[in-house]
Amino acid sequence: MRALVMTAPGGAENSEIQQIEAPRPGPGQVAIDVAWAGLNFVDVMTRRGDGGYTAEWPHLPGKEVAGTVRALGEGVTGLAVGDRVAAAPVGGGLAEVVLADAVLTVPVPDGLALSAAAAAPLGLATAVLLLTDAGRLTAGDNVLVHSAGGGIGSAVAQLVPLLGGGGVLIGTVGRPAKAAAAVELGYHHAFARDEKLADAVRAATDGRGVDLVLDPLGTAALDLDLAVTAPGGRIVLFGNAGGGELDALPPLGRLMGGNLSVTGFSHRGYAVTAPERLARAIRTTLDLQAHRGLTVPLTELPGLEAVPAAHDAMQEGRATGKYVVRVGG
Repeated sequence: MRALVMTAPGGAENSEIQQIEAPRPGPGQVAIDVAWAGLNFVDVMTRRGDGGYTAEWPHLPGKEVAGTVRALGEGVTGLAVGDRVAAAPVGGGLAEVVLADAVLTVPVPDGLALSAAAAAPLGLATAVLLLTDAGRLTAGDNVLVHSAGGGIGSAVAQLVPLLGGGGVLIGTVGRPAKAAAAVELGYHHAFARDEKLADAVRAATDGRGVDLVLDPLGTAALDLDLAVTAPGGRIVLFGNAGGGELDALPPLGRLMGGNLSVTGFSHRGYAVTAPERLARAIRTTLDLQAHRGLTVPLTELPGLEAVPAAHDAMQEGRATGKYVVRVGG
């Protein structure tokens, strides 16, 4: 089968399309013929060689797919060969065949395109869990989202009203030119991350600040987050997009004084320790797409050969919305 293989840490020059043997499912696993796969920043961080993402090279990237069940491993029930499914594999999703745990393989509703379903297992499910389980979104919350133009940021813009939020929704972007696109996605305000950002956020919320911050930037923006979060607010850290060193978390006194909480979130952590909760989030996103009007702007790539350049665009902050790539039929 054809697969995208990252041969060593680095850039696009170390990403190759290779012919490798198709995997066979073990107990509790499902083999899936991949029709579409989603691209995610975690694969960019892996490609860079950021610590904690892989210790083995060559590496098979790809953590969300949609396609049809090819074969079932021992003990798998509730699925059948030929079923349309979306899944969150450990890796290897940027290939014609991938293995996924059955618990993280979810039927795709009739009428929902597999290209759209491919955005659900990691990107959309992460956005749902950030807002619900980690962020505890409530009606009237003002929400601040960094990297608003990316795949997760694009999803959050639509999910906040669908999940009951009704406050001011603010996005930040790395380049001023991307602010207008974030507003088109559904943000009430979008600001560049510069020295004026804290004042702009306060003005947009009439001085109140935000109740929930979703931050994929490691600790690079944490001082800003603390400065603009309202009393009782929540800050959810869910990545380290810049790849830099992480600073220590704020002293307890600062958190206690503002009645603030700082929470970490990991999709991979949910997959390992709470797969049923992750599967529930995947089902929720598929249902929202199929029945409640959730649509994420997709950039559809024609084949695996286009993936390295798309990873470049994501790494350099030039990407907008969600990339999915056609892999099979």
